[in-house]
Amino acid sequence: MKNFGKQHSAVVSIITPSYNSSKFISETINSVVSQTFTCWEMIIVDDCSIDGSFDKISELIESEPRIKLISLDINSGAATARNKAIELAVGRYIAFLDSDDLWYPNKLEYQLSFMKENNIAFCYSAYEKVDENGNFIGSMGVPEKSSYRDMLKTCYVGCLTAIYDTEKIGKFYMPSSTKREDFATWINILKKIDYAYGLNEVLAKYRVYSAQISASKVKMAKETWRFYREVERLGLFSSLYYFSHYALRGVLRAKFPSAARFLGVLQ
Repeated sequence: MKNFGKQHSAVVSIITPSYNSSKFISETINSVVSQTFTCWEMIIVDDCSIDGSFDKISELIESEPRIKLISLDINSGAATARNKAIELAVGRYIAFLDSDDLWYPNKLEYQLSFMKENNIAFCYSAYEKVDENGNFIGSMGVPEKSSYRDMLKTCYVGCLTAIYDTEKIGKFYMPSSTKREDFATWINILKKIDYAYGLNEVLAKYRVYSAQISASKVKMAKETWRFYREVERLGLFSSLYYFSHYALRGVLRAKFPSAARFLGVLQ
């Protein structure tokens, strides 16, 4: 456990699971250190990496007390790693950033100002997709607000853009009952509040790996259906209704991204 126990005044706790992240973690950390809003802590939880990630991260954060690094005893998956970080977090706001994704420098400042000015408990933003080399693929716009029912149709919240306010809603942990743990978390939050609010401003970069795109879409669809039926326990008709929206938006995002963004803003 590195850097815990030091005094700090974090307003935001940044939750970062890490597994074999040595290729991109330095860029991810740099995007946090470069934030114009500086009252943060970053908690990186290494999930038993075998590529030297832990040692690399230790070196990278040697002179940065705002970043804490811990290691799990056994490989347990991203949800467990995130939950360990959430448990240790002291910031009022919980934000998420995976070990290969990036934030723009004004991300925290812009989003937190929006939340404070509008008394918002849960916020997300638009983001870009980039490939392994950081080349632009496309952008993902978001609607200005989403309810529980809206979110069941499509998960508008990119995990790397999500921030919630623990003073308003408490801490929410990611469930282990589904592989769509981030989606399930947003759904659980929206059972407690009326809306999540979106900023249609690109504030982050999500890294996409070409080798896993087609396979992940099929797995995601199967897991989404299972989530509706077994986790959320929706009836067959309701599950079919929400899954049809999910599938249609998936096609639009893949084939007609401009139309998808247009529809997203209107809903």
